[in-house]
Amino acid sequence: MKPFEKITSNICPLDISNIDTDQIIPKQFLKRVERTGFGKYLFYDWRYNKDKTENTDFNLNKPYFKNAKILLARENFGCGSSREHAPWALKDYGFEVIIASSYADIFYNNCFQNGILPIILQKDEINKLFKLIENSSENEYEVDLENQSILSLKDNTKFIFNLDKNRKEKLLKGIDDIGYTLQFEKSIVEYENSIEFF
Repeated sequence: MKPFEKITSNICPLDISNIDTDQIIPKQFLKRVERTGFGKYLFYDWRYNKDKTENTDFNLNKPYFKNAKILLARENFGCGSSREHAPWALKDYGFEVIIASSYADIFYNNCFQNGILPIILQKDEINKLFKLIENSSENEYEVDLENQSILSLKDNTKFIFNLDKNRKEKLLKGIDDIGYTLQFEKSIVEYENSIEFF
């Protein structure tokens, strides 16, 4: 993973609660073993019509949102099965940040392991953000992980989010749990060598 830097992007709103992992990446596309190549199947049943043409009413297909790196949703995002393919698909599509009022635990943890920042805001803040986006044709925001803030570049509206210190550090360094453990490899080896085996 690469270190997480400030993200400047418009926000793609997805005003739906309880988006489960089968909606994020349907099960028929889970045959790949690599982490890449899933982006084109993200929200497949919503993005495409039955004849496989784009559903022009779905926000990801609207020109203004096509290159968004920030996704805004409602509560319980990523519920359902524990498939890690869900954050793989979001990351492969281009999303670096998700903003919601709550997440399913396993999905939330998987985001950090794949370099995605899942931000939790209060429900009233989520409502405010949806309204700000709804009422403006310009909705570029800066997500600053170091200062734990989301800033509107249009009117300087700012949201502050909380984040576990260790998770923040890993994202800033671009490491997952294994990478974090390997930082202590020398101490681990020294300890292992000090143990007497019978």
